[in-house]
Amino acid sequence: MTTFWTIWVSVITLGTIVGCWWLLSWTLKNKTGVPEGENMGHEFDGISEINNQLPRWWTILFWITMVWGVLYLALYPGLGGFKGFLGWESSNQHILTLEQSQAELAADIEAGALNEYAVQVKQVEDRVAPIFAAFKETEVEELASNPEAMEIGKRLFLQNCAQCHGSDARGQRGGFPNLTDNDWLYGGAGANIKTTLVNGRSGMMPGWIDAFGEQGVAEVVAYTMSLSNHPDTDTALVDAGKARFAACAACHGMDGKGNQMLGAPNLTDNVWLYGSSKRAITETLTHGRNGVMPAFDKTLGEDKVHVVSAYVYSLSQ
Repeated sequence: MTTFWTIWVSVITLGTIVGCWWLLSWTLKNKTGVPEGENMGHEFDGISEINNQLPRWWTILFWITMVWGVLYLALYPGLGGFKGFLGWESSNQHILTLEQSQAELAADIEAGALNEYAVQVKQVEDRVAPIFAAFKETEVEELASNPEAMEIGKRLFLQNCAQCHGSDARGQRGGFPNLTDNDWLYGGAGANIKTTLVNGRSGMMPGWIDAFGEQGVAEVVAYTMSLSNHPDTDTALVDAGKARFAACAACHGMDGKGNQMLGAPNLTDNVWLYGSSKRAITETLTHGRNGVMPAFDKTLGEDKVHVVSAYVYSLSQ
């Protein structure tokens, strides 16, 4: 926060407390010229106004709220750069990287610092760590049949994976795979899924416009579409594209069925990450694609990754 806004907020905050104190003090003084308890001479609908003090309970409560406001500002951070006498922090607000956050969080937990987030993290970890440790002793495929583990895995999936793969895990066009159809880029075994989650994946499909030219790209597109029995294919282009496809076979194989070791997709099964239209395939071959799956080993930790892996495995079974 800039100096201007720091001063602005501080003045408004302190000014409000001082203003409330002045207003209450002023209203407690009898400035009407009419003795307390006497009729003010005002009457409306048969009801006369009496010059009475504010209710004592209300006045005391108002004083308490103002005193509490001052104490709160003194004990906790809230005015400018003042940290408060307790040194309390809601979170590590100055962090720039995940590594820095984790290091400072661990240090706060170790020191028992008054960091609310650190306190809550430690409380949760102390409670759930034994549960995840027990789950980790079970193989991914077997854990996928554990209802309790799957309920936890589903929640972790929704928190960390649904942004890309969708809450139903069916993915979306643009390079986010459907996790429910048993079509896997890097293999659908429990160990493969866990490796993907722990280390992440970085897939790179090069652009071929410089090597093939527009005509060559059109030919390979036609051949690629024919592999999945696409009805809109030109026979002459398909034949020419088959010869050029040898350059693609290094990753996708001569039969176009892909290679899970490389993350090269199967081109024969009508499952497409970026769309199956001629336009979409042409764009892929022309410009290439770069897909990145982030690693979750530091974000979730291996124990939680193990449970999420089992949940993802269960989606396609």
